[in-house]
Amino acid sequence: MQIFPRSLNKLPLVVGAGATAGLVGVVFFIWYYFSPYFTQVGYSPKQPVPYSHRLHVGQLGLDCRYCHVNVERAPLAMVPPTETCMNCHQVVKTDSKLLEPIRVSWQTGTPMEWNRIHKLPDYVYFDHSVHVTAGVGCAACHGRIDQMEQVRMEKPLSMGWCLECHRDVKVKQGDSEFIRPVSQITNMAYTHDAHVEPPRKLNPPENCAGCHR
Repeated sequence: MQIFPRSLNKLPLVVGAGATAGLVGVVFFIWYYFSPYFTQVGYSPKQPVPYSHRLHVGQLGLDCRYCHVNVERAPLAMVPPTETCMNCHQVVKTDSKLLEPIRVSWQTGTPMEWNRIHKLPDYVYFDHSVHVTAGVGCAACHGRIDQMEQVRMEKPLSMGWCLECHRDVKVKQGDSEFIRPVSQITNMAYTHDAHVEPPRKLNPPENCAGCHR
């Protein structure tokens, strides 16, 4: 006498297919939701002083290089010291409560402790000057800073994302959306209407040693 129905013969196949689908789902979940595209984009820590890039850059037209002075000459863009802020704020909004930490820093000589937003791992080498002088605009990596009241992580800055640009430049021989005239580096509203010739011959590395030194 048969105890179990014949249809149960398919049970191992159903369980196997379900387990496989579940494993694929878990792998995809971890691959996406634990990636920089999900875990870093949008990161926007509170700063000791609510500095508005929308006001300073977007409305007042302050050039990025006024504060980040080393961006064309050094690997690091440099966080502006208190002296840079006080160039203006010795005469502008001198009694603002929001700027009190800046004035205290100025009077005591204690540096401001800004919370860094765009930070690569220690095992990654990145040179701002190489990219800026090659025609990679600020907005390509940082987004429309001029429209941000509080700066946030706009791009993932992951290895895969960086390689997209490196490979694109090689394939298109400079006709890449990442490249612009050096004179337009800090122009946040710049649009690519035609072919842009790179300021120099570009051969961005795709091997490990290019960024992991």
